[in-house]
Amino acid sequence: MTTPTIELKPSASPLSDAERAAILASPGFGRHFTDHMVVIKWTEGRGWHDGQLVPYAPLSLDPATMVLHYAQEIFEGLKAYRQPDGTVATFRPEKNAQRFQASARRLGMPELPVETFIEACDALVKQDEAWVPAHGGEESLYLRPFMIATEVGLGVKPANEYLFLVIASPAGAYFPGGVKPVSIWVSEDHVRAVPGGMGDAKTGGNYAASLLAQAEAAEQGCAQVCYLDAVERKWVEELGGMNLYFVYGNKIVTPTLTGSILEGVTRDSLLAVARDLGYEAEEGRVSVDQWQTDSANGTLTEVFACGTAAVITPVGTVKRTGAEWQQGTGEPGEVTVKLRQALLDIQRGTAADQHGWMHKLG
Repeated sequence: MTTPTIELKPSASPLSDAERAAILASPGFGRHFTDHMVVIKWTEGRGWHDGQLVPYAPLSLDPATMVLHYAQEIFEGLKAYRQPDGTVATFRPEKNAQRFQASARRLGMPELPVETFIEACDALVKQDEAWVPAHGGEESLYLRPFMIATEVGLGVKPANEYLFLVIASPAGAYFPGGVKPVSIWVSEDHVRAVPGGMGDAKTGGNYAASLLAQAEAAEQGCAQVCYLDAVERKWVEELGGMNLYFVYGNKIVTPTLTGSILEGVTRDSLLAVARDLGYEAEEGRVSVDQWQTDSANGTLTEVFACGTAAVITPVGTVKRTGAEWQQGTGEPGEVTVKLRQALLDIQRGTAADQHGWMHKLG
């Protein structure tokens, strides 16, 4: 069933140029939102309909709306970057669209066509293009597509009505003072997801499950929590919101997708970028004991996390129950810095896009 073209109903009173410039001077992350949003409805028997770009505004939900009770909700995150010639391009939106479909399947929700997902993102970026930060730094416009169940009623079943939305938020440089290594707490008591569960879906429930362990990491003086597998409690999986990479000299390893790990777009991109740069990049299994031992003997030279927000974050200090160690020198490693710069250069349009990842807006 085809989706109607998105009808444009722009705001009659967007923020002034001066107000917007003040926000873009120091946007932070996820604190400010652009003037508009895109909404598309889905109804059983009718499919996707009534696609509109409208002013950014609160949603009105009945207290019995099913998403509030049964958590049928999925989301994505991607960025739009100002290019050297002043145009705007998004990074691999089709990959996010495909993952959005996979998440929808796992939660019993309707799949939004890839082309509709991209059309919605394009419509919002084009309308609010003035919100895309200037070329030159790491600033970008972060896009948050999401879908919620909107059927009203109590009963554990897939809903018969849904709402898809896209909102956008200007994002400043993740490391405004220079790239800083992050400290990691290895959680051996809590797991993020189990095989056969929802770990490979991008849904809010997975993040809610991570909050207690994240709070424990903070109590240990760490910024992020690392999860182990749920079966043996020994294999490293991922952080609360980022994938992990281990660097053994010229060999780079990221944990194998097991059904309980989210397939990150940045993770996938870095496998290709690393190979482009001549590294041996592969998926594999790394145990927490191996991590500790190989860090101590120097064979594991660097560890970094990756995700849409930070692109790449180096890992510095690692703590687990009864042990603590420093990864490498405690400073960003050579491979980490090189990979981060290479991917950023593609996203910002200052390096050749040989994989065709940048989606340019006309």
